[in-house]
Amino acid sequence: MTTTPAAEPLLDVQPTPLALLLLGREADPASERGVECPGDLPAASDPDLVERARAAKARLGDRVFILGHHYQRDEVIEFADVTGDSFKLARDAAARPEAEYIVFCGVHFMAESADILTSERQQVVLPDLAAGCSMADMATAEQVAECWDVLTDAGVADATVPVSYMNSSADIKAFTGRHGGTICTSSNAKRALEWAFSRGEKVLFLPDQHLGRNTAVREMGLTLDDCVVYNPHKPGGGVTPEQLRAAKMILWRGHCSVHGRFSLDSVNEVRERVPGVTVLVHPECRHEVVAAADMVGSTEYIIKALDAAPAGSKWAIGTELNLVRRLAKAHPDKEIVFLDRTVCFCSTMNRIDLPHLVWALESLADGRVVNRIQVDPETERFAKAALDRMLALP
Repeated sequence: MTTTPAAEPLLDVQPTPLALLLLGREADPASERGVECPGDLPAASDPDLVERARAAKARLGDRVFILGHHYQRDEVIEFADVTGDSFKLARDAAARPEAEYIVFCGVHFMAESADILTSERQQVVLPDLAAGCSMADMATAEQVAECWDVLTDAGVADATVPVSYMNSSADIKAFTGRHGGTICTSSNAKRALEWAFSRGEKVLFLPDQHLGRNTAVREMGLTLDDCVVYNPHKPGGGVTPEQLRAAKMILWRGHCSVHGRFSLDSVNEVRERVPGVTVLVHPECRHEVVAAADMVGSTEYIIKALDAAPAGSKWAIGTELNLVRRLAKAHPDKEIVFLDRTVCFCSTMNRIDLPHLVWALESLADGRVVNRIQVDPETERFAKAALDRMLALP
């Protein structure tokens, strides 16, 4: 990388001992709660693990299908049969019925979605059960049930259609399905909201407030005043019945711990640092960041935009650092920098490392199924109903 145009800017976010102190021991007071950075990735894996991974995968042959999310580290992506975002990977797994084992290199809610969409004979394995998602954890089944009671008491539940982001637990997807709602991804959120508003006057958007707000305001012509934030940690969600009746978008107070760190200062700083840069961010970023960016889109959109960009163009990307580094390596003819100098990797996603992957593969090759992810039948039924509604969107 030292010979490519992208190398120097990307080096700005390589942790030094001082950076590790700053990123791992302190929080950014300007960022949202829970988005402090834990520091650098773990040390490089033992080189012998590469050969062990290859050998275990070869022993399993077509019986195993390995999915790698875009935010995974390179040492894991090397062994993925397919890469993509969470929903694409779950659908890819469902399209491989001959694979007895689905090894999902991602986080817990992604493995749940794969289990919901695959057949009963297929077994989904998550190499590290600690690989969760802070956003998904910000909405529990009990909290959402209480929210629905609040909406009922305010007299608006019957006019409200829930729309849940793919980045949610199976329980939240099941709640959505049970109440006639649908799931969305960052690429089809507008279609999902249009569908919901054709069936109700209001939308309860779970669990990422930023994707819901950005889609409603940027793409559907709603205003910020049409949106109200429901905070599950406050009595009654911190909103009055009058506010709920007036709102069109009831946004759950959740956010992505990586994308939530990007700020308007990040955008302004990179424009000064890299003249002529195009700022491209994920819609999970805060509204003021999205409003200041040049382009906004899902992970797949970001990848396609960089693939189509002309040589010599300059880009600042506001999404997870593993993906930005991989894009910079893939496009040495373009200057690709990270939007913020101090934002970290997705720490929970990066729990899936080569040692865990090797352990999972070798266990499967020896006939032991470890860390299987199973969604109970009733939860699966309602969650699949919500997913099927998304699949049926025009």
